[in-house]
Amino acid sequence: MKFGNMSRLAKKPINIPESVEIKIDGGLIMVKGPKGELKKEFDSAAIDIQINGKEISLQKNIETKESKALWGTYASHITNMIHGVSEGYEKKLIIEGVGFRAEVKGNNLEMALGFSHPIIVPIPDGLSVSVEKNVVSVSGIDKEMVGQFASTVRLFKKPEPYKGKGIRYEGEIVLRKQGKRAA
Repeated sequence: MKFGNMSRLAKKPINIPESVEIKIDGGLIMVKGPKGELKKEFDSAAIDIQINGKEISLQKNIETKESKALWGTYASHITNMIHGVSEGYEKKLIIEGVGFRAEVKGNNLEMALGFSHPIIVPIPDGLSVSVEKNVVSVSGIDKEMVGQFASTVRLFKKPEPYKGKGIRYEGEIVLRKQGKRAA
C-alpha cells in the first residue's frame, strides 16, 4: 500500500523575505530577522535543505515513512521560524470572572483566580507578556514557546460552561449550559 501523495507544502520552495537572513550549518539552521534570531537542529540525513537565492528547497534523501513525515514538518518549522523573526507571534487570553485579574510583576505573571492564593507563573526568556484590563497578551518569535506558555496559563482556570468564568483564548467559543431551574 502506498501512502498519500506527498507533502504539498514541502514541494513548493519557501520564499525568504528581504529582511531575513538564513544560514545552514550541517543540520543546524539559523534564521535571523528584525525581531530576533532562532536556531533549530534538523536531521540532515533524511532531508536535504538548500538555499537557492531567495528560496529554500527541501528534498528527501531517503524514501522512508519517516522521511515523508519529516519533509512537511521541516517545511512548516522553517516557515514558522521565518514568520517569527520577521513578524512574531502573539496569543491573547481573556480572563473572565468577578475578582479575577492578572498583572505582570517583574519576570512573573501574577493572577488572582478565586483561589486562596495568587498564582505566580514565571515568564520564560524570549517572551513578552502584557496585561490590559482582562486581556493577557503573550508575544515572541518562537511559535511553539508562545503557544506553550499561553496553554500553561489557560490550564490554571479553564473556562467553565455555566457562567463562562475562567481563562480562554481570544476567539475561543465556550459552549454554555443551562443551569438548574426551579420547577
